[in-house]
Parts: sequence; C-alpha cells; structure tokens
Amino acid sequence: MATVTLEGNPINTNGDLPAVGTQAPDFHLVDGDLKDVHLSDYAGKKKLLNIVPSLDTGICATSTKKFSESAGGREDVAVLIISADLPFAAGRFCSAEKVDNVTTLSMMRSRNFARDYGMLLVDGPLAGITARAVVVLDENDKVVYTELVPEIAQEPDYDAALAAL
Repeated sequence: MATVTLEGNPINTNGDLPAVGTQAPDFHLVDGDLKDVHLSDYAGKKKLLNIVPSLDTGICATSTKKFSESAGGREDVAVLIISADLPFAAGRFCSAEKVDNVTTLSMMRSRNFARDYGMLLVDGPLAGITARAVVVLDENDKVVYTELVPEIAQEPDYDAALAAL
C-alpha cells in the first residue's frame, strides 16, 4: 500500500506500482469506440501510461496535453491516457483540446487495472478511482520507469518519463 495526498490530506492506494524490471500486468480497458483493449494490442511499441483520476481536472488535462505534444507523434510509442472517465467524456476532452495523438482508455467495465497496477484509491474522497502515476514500458512490456505522483494535485516529472522512452 502506498500513500499519496490530495491537497495535503493522506489517501491510500491498494498497493504499489509494478517494480522497474518486471513484466507489466496485462489490462482490460475500454477505448473510445467502446472496444475492449489489452496490453497486447500495443505489442512491439513502447508504452507511456499516463494514469490520471479524471480528464475533467486541470492537472490531468495538462499532463495529457504535455505528453501528447512530447511523445504522441512517435511511431514507436503508444501514449495511453488511463482514467475512470467514460470514453465519451474522454473523446469530448480530446476533441475540445485538439489532442489527437494519444489513446484514451477507460476503466468503465472494471477496476482491475487500478488494482493490478496498485493505483486504486481505497479511501478518501476519490476512493474507487486511481491515484496519479506514470508508467513507461519498453516494447516487450517490461517496466522501465514508474512515478507515483505524491500529491494528486501535482504534475508528474515529464522529463524523467520521456527520458525513459
């Protein structure tokens, strides 16, 4: 279990991010077309998982736009934005913000992703959705970088995540 804060108030996750050097857990998420997707759907690409509570918040929106601008156009990288948002809401966000080179994925059918990646908030006002984190995977789905952002209202370390790609 890890502890993060929301405006200084402690909140606990159900576990810890996968360790660097380990194989990333598979996932079952939903894309913007309401199709089920798994980690294997991005085989052969490096993956940047930007795990956010909701795109309907300023920090989540900012991190999505920054990662989109920095890594979204690379052919060898899949930038995956993972949240509890419905695919429709994520699609509206991307359309309104002109973000078109990331893939938004929703936990709408299952919270197993959040559990398996140790990011499910188990208490506090955001219980049931994710903490803020970044996980970078190589083309073989090995974890090469993780960051659990200690304060949910804080941006991740973009430079470190992008350097890991």
